[in-house]
Amino acid sequence: MLGLENIWLVPILPLIGAIVNGLFGKFMSKSSVTLWAVGSTGLSFFIAVIAFLNLLSLDARDRVFEKILFTWIQAGSFTAQAGIQIDPLSAIFLLIVTGVGFLIHVYSIGYMSHEEGYARYFAYLNLFMFSMLLLILGNNFLLMFIGWEGVGLCSYLLIGYYYEKDSASNAGKKAFVMNRIGDFGFLLAIMWIFWTFGSIDYTTVFPSASQVLPAGGFAVTGITLLLFLGATGKSAQIPLYTWLPDAMEGPTPVSALIHAATMVTAGVYMVTRCNALFNLAPTSMIVVALIGAATALFAATMGLYQNDIKRVLAYSTVSQLGYMFLACGVGAYVAAVFHVMTHAFFKACLFLGSGSVIHGMSGEQDMRQMGGLKSKMPITHMTMLISALAISGIPIFAGFFSKDEILLSAFLGHTKGNLVYWILATVAAAVTAFYMFRLYYMTFSGELRAEDQHVRDHVHESPNVMTVPLIILAFGAAFAGFLGLPIIEGGHALNNFLGPVFHTPGAPEHPHASLGLELFLMGFSVSVAVLGILVARHFYYVRPEAATEMAAKGGFIKTVYTTLQNKYYIDEIYDVVIVKPVVSFSRSFLWKIFDVKIVDGFVNSIASFVTDLSSLLRKSQTGMVRNYALAMALGGVFFVGLWILALGN
Repeated sequence: MLGLENIWLVPILPLIGAIVNGLFGKFMSKSSVTLWAVGSTGLSFFIAVIAFLNLLSLDARDRVFEKILFTWIQAGSFTAQAGIQIDPLSAIFLLIVTGVGFLIHVYSIGYMSHEEGYARYFAYLNLFMFSMLLLILGNNFLLMFIGWEGVGLCSYLLIGYYYEKDSASNAGKKAFVMNRIGDFGFLLAIMWIFWTFGSIDYTTVFPSASQVLPAGGFAVTGITLLLFLGATGKSAQIPLYTWLPDAMEGPTPVSALIHAATMVTAGVYMVTRCNALFNLAPTSMIVVALIGAATALFAATMGLYQNDIKRVLAYSTVSQLGYMFLACGVGAYVAAVFHVMTHAFFKACLFLGSGSVIHGMSGEQDMRQMGGLKSKMPITHMTMLISALAISGIPIFAGFFSKDEILLSAFLGHTKGNLVYWILATVAAAVTAFYMFRLYYMTFSGELRAEDQHVRDHVHESPNVMTVPLIILAFGAAFAGFLGLPIIEGGHALNNFLGPVFHTPGAPEHPHASLGLELFLMGFSVSVAVLGILVARHFYYVRPEAATEMAAKGGFIKTVYTTLQNKYYIDEIYDVVIVKPVVSFSRSFLWKIFDVKIVDGFVNSIASFVTDLSSLLRKSQTGMVRNYALAMALGGVFFVGLWILALGN
């Protein structure tokens, strides 16, 4: 009977699908490839649901299950077990990854049906699932790191799926290189943890953290800052966020998987998993909250005037991840996980909806070529409208509950600067509502603006295999928020389930708001979101020419517009300040001096010495018999002389 004992099957099944399709997919039919890829993920989701129900049936104090499969590494005092651990935190992430991941796999059947490399695509997608599930279920930091690197590898492979395009291959390389920076910090943190605790197992490190590490000390601050450096890479926070918008070069279902269910949520999972360490490091908590709040607003402003429908959603992901880290930074870990869950529904729906639009528009991604799709693509329109309302924080949709909980926590947070965090996050909420409904009105309202007659004649709704996942995700975007009802005592089911995971030694008591304050903040956040929607409606529905007129104006407005369109020129600044100097140094010193003159010079010197010595010795090999006879005679005389001298002595 399936249960917690079989939880190891959850990551293994997608791995089997990846191996089968990766090795034999080109010899198999598309239906067989689909069966292995989607079937393995579906079974993984089914087992995850059974495991979750088993966990839910246990007493709250007993909801931790660990299974050691075998000893992986044994070297001196260092031991790493290959083990699986499930508790309420990993169970929630497990359901998100397998559930949303399964729907994205189903959607991919229709979206990728005419693409070359069908088996390769699903092999990569299954491997992506395996890596993320290993990251979640591993019982120690090293297994988490293996999964961490696995999702990085798969993102490189899938972002660069269309490797014939320079932009796609460059985007894959950019994601890979930028994540190496964060991963180096994560690896240093793991080494420091082992040095401090003598173990990398969660069950050893977290319970003893408050006894081993003094609160606010150098060690715990250093460890947590290095962990967060890793999170800024994977979860695209300042300053390592620039790879994520370029990741749009991959197929749209890949974008949905990266943004909603796998890679970018890895950093949030890691920080929430390590809450026992972060609670002891108030300086690190301030850094996490500040970076999160700043990223939420900064990325939101960059989404204001993007015209690529997927790129708008990419910047919205960076911004929403900022909200999650803000929640972590003020100690509201349940709110962070709550927003991960609601975000998974509405962001997957938005990305898959954008893919449906692109599919129906014959590959067109520029919103300036869209419009009037409401009647032509009714299911895509309705599901994207629901998700846009959810991400904007409109009651009763899911994003309203989770984002308002974060805003309340930021206002009341136990770290310094909480009012600053709340202001930044509230302004970001207004900007989010504006750019999401800019996307909505440009895509679905008015008249179709496509210049290509072929596109105009062939706009159509997507097939059922693509629209059914959209409907399911839109349902989650509409109603998943009711798992965290505010105000009602005991109504926050997610908090009831996750609470024990975050009640660790050293955890500060989170302040509570009065009913009046909570209602006021809730009403204020909804008001700014509605204001953002109304402004977007004015500029892109009521008077769409007003946006064009404003963009055409000179002076300060034109400067702001150009700056936002060019994303504050951050990529160009990085290129001038970091990339070009590193490339120049690599070419002028590492290549032409260190590599050519030192490394190659040393090797070539040995080769020249051997060559010269061989040339010298070669002269003794003349090939003439008389010379060899003379040498033998001289040798004989030499040895006879030695023999005579020996007899004389």
